Amino acid sequence: MTKKIQEIIVVEGKSDTSRLRDCLGDVDTIETNGSALSDATKERIKVAQNKRGVIIFTDPDFNGNRLRTIISKIVPNAKQAFLPRDKAVPKKSDGSLGIEHASDADIKKALDDVYTINEMDFHKYTQTDMLDLKLIGDGNSKVRREFVGGQLKIGYTNAKQFLNRLNMLQISPADLVEAIKNFEKGQTDDSK
Repeated sequence: MTKKIQEIIVVEGKSDTSRLRDCLGDVDTIETNGSALSDATKERIKVAQNKRGVIIFTDPDFNGNRLRTIISKIVPNAKQAFLPRDKAVPKKSDGSLGIEHASDADIKKALDDVYTINEMDFHKYTQTDMLDLKLIGDGNSKVRREFVGGQLKIGYTNAKQFLNRLNMLQISPADLVEAIKNFEKGQTDDSK
């Protein structure tokens, strides 16, 4: 990533901003200051989206997913960057998952793989689709969602949020089925 990122990146805190600047140089951020999202911050995010665009880049944990959902409702056309949980693990066991723990390569990869929401004719996924694809209701559903979320670069969440993310990011059926086939192939290879 050699050019400056045009959009403003929404992160959770100062340590995320500091880490992104160490990695990317001159980058602009809006900090949510943790899981609380003030009305003033919401307004700044709306203005940023209208002026330059926004990339939502929150931690791959419960609070980060919660914030992503709230921010996505405020600015539905915001771009989305996801860091896999295993790339956000702190070096010390007493820390929590976060962007500030990721390597330069993982941060750049997450930002290279940004999702942009398009206004197009999109078939929304349903609970039935989730059942049919064994993303819920199967003994292996959690592991399947974790693998598929990594393949699609949308991160891991619980079943409800996974369905919301498939729809929010308008993941194509072909991409979803391909990721599931890769999971199943891996399961078959492991059993040999």
